[in-house]
Amino acid sequence: MNTLYAFSQLRAIETTAALMGLDLMARAGEAIADWVAAHYPRSGRVLAIAGRGNNGGDALLAATLLRQQGWEVDALLPLGEPGRVQAIAALDGFCQAGGVVLESWETTGDYALVLDGLFGIGMEGELEGAACRTIERLNALSCPILALDCPSGLDAWRGTVRPVAVRAQATLTFIAAKPGLYTADGRDYCGDIALATLDVPEAHLPKPVGHLNYPQAATLKRLIRPHNCHKGNFGSVAVMGGAEGMGGAVLLAARAALLIGTGKVLGGFVGSSLPLDPLYPELMLRDAAWLVDDPVVTVFAVGPGLGTAKSAATLLGQILERCLPMVWDADALNVLAKNPTLAEQVATHPALCVLTPHPAEAARLLGCTVAKVQADRIAAAQALAARFAAVVVLKGSGSIIAQPLGDFVVNPTGNGGMAAAGQGDVLTGVIAGLMAQGLSPFEAATLGCWLTGRAAEALAENSIGPLGLTAGEISQAARNVLNPLLKAAG
Repeated sequence: MNTLYAFSQLRAIETTAALMGLDLMARAGEAIADWVAAHYPRSGRVLAIAGRGNNGGDALLAATLLRQQGWEVDALLPLGEPGRVQAIAALDGFCQAGGVVLESWETTGDYALVLDGLFGIGMEGELEGAACRTIERLNALSCPILALDCPSGLDAWRGTVRPVAVRAQATLTFIAAKPGLYTADGRDYCGDIALATLDVPEAHLPKPVGHLNYPQAATLKRLIRPHNCHKGNFGSVAVMGGAEGMGGAVLLAARAALLIGTGKVLGGFVGSSLPLDPLYPELMLRDAAWLVDDPVVTVFAVGPGLGTAKSAATLLGQILERCLPMVWDADALNVLAKNPTLAEQVATHPALCVLTPHPAEAARLLGCTVAKVQADRIAAAQALAARFAAVVVLKGSGSIIAQPLGDFVVNPTGNGGMAAAGQGDVLTGVIAGLMAQGLSPFEAATLGCWLTGRAAEALAENSIGPLGLTAGEISQAARNVLNPLLKAAG
């Protein structure tokens, strides 16, 4: 279940469920107990850390069920006794089942698992004082932590830490996924993420505001090739950039477009053009000026190694006179941030553009700080998509792909090995190559992000990374990930 809901929608779901007589807290308690039973033996002791709200009630209900099933379970209420009706009842039930409520951290023992039921997704504002100290004590325990719904202290929408958060080995989230578990700091704090839908009837679920990004069968089917085809069926990508000393960026993007299946790939250099690519002589390399009006081009990928000289803005303006889809990255975005005329041309371009900024480039485009972009990555991506009437890929941990009308997806693939030079060039080439083969800008952006992230994961699984993972390795690995998917989709 990959749907994402606003928190107001989640609260409405809970209200509707209560009116229908569905006890979601009881279902959450059962889901937690089932997860523990599937991952830990009954010989292991469990500690339930319960806050004052319903998240604490979830932990206490699970603790009661686990005790009834043979586990030794203690509870700790570091912030005081529950203040919600259901949570108070859950505490009473735990005590009636023979559960022990510890008086302090000093009375805790050795545990196989700790349940983090401090705050959940309802936390508002920055944590202070006792709440921060409680999370620090929880993180100091030497046993694994299962976060309930969301690690306490992590903003479940934005993925930011406020200002401390529980570092969980696993997170069991309820009803639907939360974007903050997958973007910004989320993946560093959540560990392995599992979803318990609590069997809320689909008929009572609202229209989601976003989704997690996974390959769509219909998209994959459009990439399956008949036997009777030729290179002209699969487009021509022109990668435009490569100022003096930065020609490698063009090669990385062009190779990525080639390896993802583009029919023909051209590399356009604003600096000295290479005579050929010795690794992939299939690439056609020439002066960028020759490609601006080349009728063979069906998709432009602009920016890799472009530089920010005045001539770069002139070249971008010329490219925008072509009514072709295009991907903008790197220095093309930096030039765009300083040139209102180009910005207007992008926003009114007849073919939808894809912009792929990293946080610093996004900040320049929005005229704000990087910190503000990272404080709410979804809002930043949506603002850029609306301003430039474009598909925007805000890169980083949990890349956000937003459409002009506000729809967005959060990409769950990738690892820290992608924090290396050239990775953005490869993503640009992959997206452009998928567009050349007939995918829409949004389809190409979402599939391209998922593929490159999954490629990094696959390489790391074979000890090629995360340390030392290079951008060029991603291109080949992405091809290796995509082809089995197409075979299965066919």
